[in-house]
Amino acid sequence: MNTTQKTKERVLLVGLFGQNIDRLEAEEYINELELLADTAGGIAVHKLLQNKAQPDPGTYLGKGKLVELKELVKSENIDAVIFDDDLSATQARNIERTLEIKILDRSGLILDIFASRAKTAASKTQVELAQLQYLLPRLTRYWTHLSRQKGGIGTKGPGETQIETDRRLIAQRISTLKEKLGKLESQRKVQRKSRSDTVRAALVGYTNAGKSSLMNAITDTNVFAENRLFATLDPTVRRFTVNKEDVLLSDTVGFIRKLPHNLIESFKSTLDEIREADVLLHVADASSPVLHDYIDTVNKTLIEIEAESKPVILILNKIDKIEAQHLTALKTEYPEAVLVSAVRGIGLEDINDRLVSILEKNYIYQNIKIPISNSRVVSYIHDVAEIERKEYGEHEVFLSFKINKKHLGNLDRLLNKGENHQSFV
Repeated sequence: MNTTQKTKERVLLVGLFGQNIDRLEAEEYINELELLADTAGGIAVHKLLQNKAQPDPGTYLGKGKLVELKELVKSENIDAVIFDDDLSATQARNIERTLEIKILDRSGLILDIFASRAKTAASKTQVELAQLQYLLPRLTRYWTHLSRQKGGIGTKGPGETQIETDRRLIAQRISTLKEKLGKLESQRKVQRKSRSDTVRAALVGYTNAGKSSLMNAITDTNVFAENRLFATLDPTVRRFTVNKEDVLLSDTVGFIRKLPHNLIESFKSTLDEIREADVLLHVADASSPVLHDYIDTVNKTLIEIEAESKPVILILNKIDKIEAQHLTALKTEYPEAVLVSAVRGIGLEDINDRLVSILEKNYIYQNIKIPISNSRVVSYIHDVAEIERKEYGEHEVFLSFKINKKHLGNLDRLLNKGENHQSFV
């Protein structure tokens, strides 16, 4: 959505603090909500935080506060109100009846952003599935609010075309999308199988941590990078070399607090890039005042997608934006972390060294006798392994080498294709 400040929708952001969340944390959440609104094409002209232990089951804020909110909407010429928590169908209906304006909750906003960012067939299908699963329990609200079709934030994707359908038609569409995703996943499995002999690494981290910029720095490529939330949606894979070892590096969608569960479910096939990686590069924004929360959110998401057992390198990015005293404190607090600046190329060699130390754990020593005529196998071993000793006989060559276990399957296939005898010794 290409917008300027003049054409952006004016939005009002609403959140709660109290029993389970203090005011400072609530302010952090709503500031992040402002960034999400900006990504979606809105400009936050006002933020409202209410001290309330639990959301009102009928109106979220309470009837009295909702009346005050209506006056604020009128006085500030607000186009939409966005709530930092998910709203039930009842809450959404009552709020819209009172405010007489478009409303969104956090999940709806994130889904809207994903709809605008999806480019490939797979991501478009995944987003549409998540949107329809989000819409289904809220369907009665949309039957009487067809004004959403006029456009703007919260109206991209199936919101424009599925509002007038009934539950049966939506359920049928969900079934069709799941079947389509199943076929796409089968294609992905074939692609991933073709890369099974190659070391795979995946960049993970909170959205806008600088993962794409780091990928560009590590692989010397030009992956799209933008200082906005969810700049990357579709996974990108690039190849680079670590100590003679080819590594496929995947850049995946950023994580975020309160990420809609439907979105995680829909994107599970995309997240397989993370689950099937040999090592994860956890990128965090070292300059963020809530760095600890971001790291914790990513760790919790890795548990949710069953990837918490992977070897992880914690990379604190954007150190060029912090003071020396803060940098010293980070080194003390995170002694195992690699401190880098992707945009300035600082600390990249430390990432390389850490990768080497992890990859070496998968190396084993092998001795093999190969007919001299089998030059293909000899060449392959030289390409992927570290030769320790090499001796030539009249008809055979003896090799002693260190090799990553991932290459043994490919090596075995090459040996079996040979016409002459060869053996491990």
